[in-house]
Amino acid sequence: MHGDTVSGAVSGSVPEVTVVGEALVDLISTPDGDLTAVLGGAPFNTARALARLGVTVDLRTTFSEDRFGERLLAALAADGVGTGSLRRCAEPTTLALAEVGVGGSADYRFYIDSTSCTIPPDLTPPSTGWLFTGGLALVLDPLAGAVEAMVAALPDTVRLMVDVNCRPRVISDRDVYIARVRRVVARADVVKVSDEDLAHLLPGRTVIDAASELLALGPAAVIVTAGASGITVLDGAGEWSHAVPTVAVVDTIGAGDTFDAGFLAWWVARGSWSAERADLAASLRAGTAAAAVVVGRRGADPPRRDELDPSVWPMALG
Repeated sequence: MHGDTVSGAVSGSVPEVTVVGEALVDLISTPDGDLTAVLGGAPFNTARALARLGVTVDLRTTFSEDRFGERLLAALAADGVGTGSLRRCAEPTTLALAEVGVGGSADYRFYIDSTSCTIPPDLTPPSTGWLFTGGLALVLDPLAGAVEAMVAALPDTVRLMVDVNCRPRVISDRDVYIARVRRVVARADVVKVSDEDLAHLLPGRTVIDAASELLALGPAAVIVTAGASGITVLDGAGEWSHAVPTVAVVDTIGAGDTFDAGFLAWWVARGSWSAERADLAASLRAGTAAAAVVVGRRGADPPRRDELDPSVWPMALG
């Protein structure tokens, strides 16, 4: 049985970013055999990271009424994430087993059937600001179908960022999934994909050819990440690269989510969107600076704004 929406501490504020997608618990398994339960889910991590960076953010997701659900809700409240559009349910919290390798990268296995993250929350489209979505929100029905309908109904006043964040192990019908991703990408202003995402979406193509195919669908920019190898961006003027900082890595859990938050926080601080390459490069610096902090910590523990060099933010609000 599905519950009602719940009110949050900042739910009365107009969100600068609306985040849609899963909140779950990562069971982190390390090479030495330790198993730790950590709050997670890519959109959940992104929403918390945005709030810690000073952005007014609303998370649209469904939480279980179980103990894990209570922990997830408490973490959002502690970071100041808006919860006015959250939904509660009797189904258990979705779980993900994150197996961390020697180099810090994580491989995920999801436990999803009849759990919280398949249930759509309130998906009334926002009228201003940014919408951010991706990951399981583009895979799991009925949630994915509801998210696609929300995207299709977005007014022109809302900017859309999609982090594809492919999860092949939970995709039951690849053709349906690929078609949905293409339709959502066509409405996006910015798309972020990893080189691994592209290999699944468009197998047999080079990274550049695959990213070019996504760009041709309509977004102003496609951002391709490849871990420590750096970032490649495709925009209307061509292809260019952006380096990432060299840092000691504890694990990579939450790195991409925190990058997304830093990137979006830069645009919120700037106050308007443009596809100018200098602005995109500056927003990438903010994203990589935030991600460089989180990879030095265990699990998804994103930085607060005062932990980052003030020079990464737009001059007017730095």
